Order: sequence, then structure tokens, then C-alpha cells
Amino acid sequence: MKCLVAVLVCVVLAEGIVKIPLQKHKSMREALREKGIELPYQDPALKYQDDEFAGSANMYINNYADTTYYGAISIGTPPQSFQVLFDTGSANLWVDSVYCNTQACNAHTKFNPQQSSTYQRKGQSIYLPYGAGSLYGVLGYDTVNVGGIVIDNQEVGLSTNEPGQVFEVAKFDGILGLSYPSILAGGATPVMDNMINQHLLDANIFAFYLSREGQQGSVLSFGGVDNSMYRGQIYWTPVTSESYWQIGVDGFKINNEDTRWCSQGCQSIVDTGTSTLTAPSQLLGSIMQAIGAQQNQYGRYMVDCSQINNLPTLSFVISGVSFPLTSSAYISQHYQNGYQYCSVDIAPTYLPSRDGRPLWIFGDVFLREYYSVYDRINNRLGFAQAV
Repeated sequence: MKCLVAVLVCVVLAEGIVKIPLQKHKSMREALREKGIELPYQDPALKYQDDEFAGSANMYINNYADTTYYGAISIGTPPQSFQVLFDTGSANLWVDSVYCNTQACNAHTKFNPQQSSTYQRKGQSIYLPYGAGSLYGVLGYDTVNVGGIVIDNQEVGLSTNEPGQVFEVAKFDGILGLSYPSILAGGATPVMDNMINQHLLDANIFAFYLSREGQQGSVLSFGGVDNSMYRGQIYWTPVTSESYWQIGVDGFKINNEDTRWCSQGCQSIVDTGTSTLTAPSQLLGSIMQAIGAQQNQYGRYMVDCSQINNLPTLSFVISGVSFPLTSSAYISQHYQNGYQYCSVDIAPTYLPSRDGRPLWIFGDVFLREYYSVYDRINNRLGFAQAV
């Protein structure tokens, strides 16, 4: 599911790097559960050139409870600041606005277009469904600053209605989508494509380092990679569908034994906006059996915390290279009222890929272990061992 985050203070350093202090927080589901609300499971797959001004930017972004990674951008003239989730699983940029008066909108910073001299009204309405939560909005154009990179005439969605309670408990003010323009609602141009079209980047790539255990240090880079955030080489694989960041998976192993589940080929969407590793629903039972997990009353899979070090390693084979996930990557440890419990951060998706092959989603569980590079020049994805 799309997990949601808290608004914290940001500081812009002189060298143009945005640093945002991190805090440890409860997950969205835990916050709702304390209110007596249990969210039903939502399938994450449902949401689915150089010149003199070219440059790059490294943004130090927030980690909210290892579930969502977000940071500060500004919109308008003079700039209005917002915290946004950086999401490779969607394409639109939207923020809360003064046009919305639902409880969810009133809990957040709102964009006021009347206070921006560069805002231009488009007037087109949009509806944006996510794995959890949805919103209605209208489109306009304005100047957007992302990590010091200034984009002119960027299309921005302004929320008019955010039904339900999901965005109410979310602490961020919007989402900045980084997928391909083919899935954009409203038919304009996404942020990354405008950076490309306006020749704002040294190279037409971006990259993520996602920190672990709620710690500081997550980095989103535009225009280059941060060599300090990974070790060894970057392994590349082609994008198989220029919609989401979708790639092929050649094999899936449990303790280095091939399951043959992807012998005819699987697909995976690489999605920073999904907190879990998401498996094809028909495979989930076998994976949980191999892990030795049991479902609790909420349908969540749990394991004995004392057995974490004995749990199997799960590995994906991508373009001939194996990418293992040890139990420390896919098990979360929680503490409540002096009691420790351990959950499996693997969820099911019930939709196949567009070509009918089994579909995985490499969410934050996978992306914390592997530095990811999104190459729009060559339409490929790169993975390297994260530091």
C-alpha cells in the first residue's frame, strides 16, 4: 500500500542540498489502529542534454518509519513550501490546496494560487487513485523548485476533495510522481520530463538511496548518482514497459534454490511509493510457508522474533544477476506495551502484469538494500549494493 508520512522542518544549505531531520514515527496503520480503525488491505498494483544551465542536485529526504520517503519542494512566486512523497509508481505532481476543505486537506499545508504571481489556471479536473487513498483535483501551471532545480510552467494538481481517512492521518502535503508520462492523469508533462525538456540536468537520470530503521541519510539525486551511497558496480536491466518503471525478473530463489516460479518470466514494478515487497497473490502462501509465518487477526503475517536469524534468504535474478534479501530486510520488529512482535513486510498483489506474467512490486523493502538508478536516456534501471 502507499504509506504516508509526517511533515518536518527542512533546511536548505548554501550548497543547494536540502536536508530534513528525521524522526521515528508509527506507521499509518498503527496510528489508525489506535483510533479503533483497521484499514482493509489495499492492493498496491491498483494505482498503477546538456546546456549552460544543466546541473544536478542531491536532496537529503525524510524516512518516515521505514514506510515512506519524502522531502521539501516549493511551488509558486513567492515560493510556498510543501512536503511531498517521491513516488516512482505514479506520474502526477499534486499538493493540498485552498480549494479543498475536507478533514484530510485541513490537516495539511495548502497551496494558494492567488498568492502566486506565476500561477496559471488550466481548469481541467482529475481523479487520482492510489493503492490506499484517492483524491480529486484541478490542474494548473506554476514554477516548481525541486532541490534547487527550478522548473518553469510545471503542471500541478491542486486537491479539491480527499475522501476517507487515509490522507487525514498522512502528514505529507502531496505526491511527486516520477514514472513515465504515459500514465499521467491530465495529459500534460511530469516533473522529470520537464527537467529533461528544459535541459536542467547534466544527465537525464535520477537515483534513490533509502535509509534503514528510520535513520537519517536518505538521498534523492537528480542529474547524476551519489557514489558514496553504494558499493561495487551498478547492474543494469532494460525497462520492459515505459509506463511504470517495470523490469523483467528471470528467477526467484529461496535459500539459493530456484523455485521455478519465474521460469516463464515475471515482471516487477520498481516503486518507491510502496512500503512492502509485493508478491503475486498465487505465490504468497508458498512464500509464507517457507518463511514459517502465520496470519494474525488482521491478516498480517507474523513470525517468532527469536527465529529471525534462521529465516530464509529470498533472491531475485535480474538480467543474470542475483539480488538477495536476507530476513533483516523483509522482517519488521515492533514494540508495543513492552511486547515485541515481528511482521513480514511482504504483501500480495492480485493483478498480473500487462502481458499476463506474474507481477511483483519492488517497494521500499527491496530498495533499502539496493541503490536504484532510473535512466531515462537509455530506458533502463540500475541496482547496486546500498551502503
